[in-house]
Formats: sequence, C-alpha cells, structure tokens
Amino acid sequence: MDLTFPIEFNVLGTPVSLQAKRARSKEAWKEKVRAASLEVLPVGHFATERPVAVTLYYFTAVPRTGDIDNILKPTLDALIRHVYLNDGQVERIVAQKFKPGDVFPFTAPSPVLAEALQSVRPIVYIRLSDDPFEDLT
Repeated sequence: MDLTFPIEFNVLGTPVSLQAKRARSKEAWKEKVRAASLEVLPVGHFATERPVAVTLYYFTAVPRTGDIDNILKPTLDALIRHVYLNDGQVERIVAQKFKPGDVFPFTAPSPVLAEALQSVRPIVYIRLSDDPFEDLT
C-alpha cells in the first residue's frame, strides 16, 4: 500500500542526541518515533521512493535542552525503510526548538500540530511531505 502525504504525528518525550554516549538510548528513541508513526500509517504500507520534506518542531519542557541539529539525525534515521527508503531522499528539513513561553501563535495549525501545542511537554511534532517545494514562494 502506497503512502498518502502529508503524514503528521507527535512523539512524546525528549529526543535523543546524535552525540548520546549510550547506543541503547538512541535505539530506544528511534523505536519510539517508529511506534508513534505506526499510529497514522496504514498497515502493510510501503516506504516511498519519492523525495521528502520533513518538518520537526521540538517543544521543550525546560529552557535548557540539547541542540536541535543533534536530534535530527536519530529522528530521521528512525524513518528509514519505514516511511522512506533512505535518508538521501530527504531534500528539505524545517526544524525548530520552542522553549517554554517562546511559542509563537500558529495561524492555522493542523489538528496534529494543535494537539502538540496543547500537550504535555516535551513533545516532538513531525510532518512528512512528498513535495520538497511546498510552501516555498
């Protein structure tokens, strides 16, 4: 079964950094991402061969947290052979970390993003699209 884009889901918890010393922590985070995505993906789906764009918003629970760039790789790697065949298909990434009190008002959040905005923190919102040029004007 082919995937229908966009795909959106939330992952509760603090993402693990690429620089984490414990490999077990990174694998646990990847499994958490995969499990969250399974809630919105059809059973028996095929990973897409198309280029993809990824939006990742990390809503932190505390002001001092890790670097946003270091949480991208483990999160994106969790989706290899699951949503896309390899991470070379990722042609666009939009990533932002929102500290408590620093969230700007989104004008028209999707229901999944609205859920993340209202949820207990920390939480990561992930959106995948098969159009790397969407919203570029």
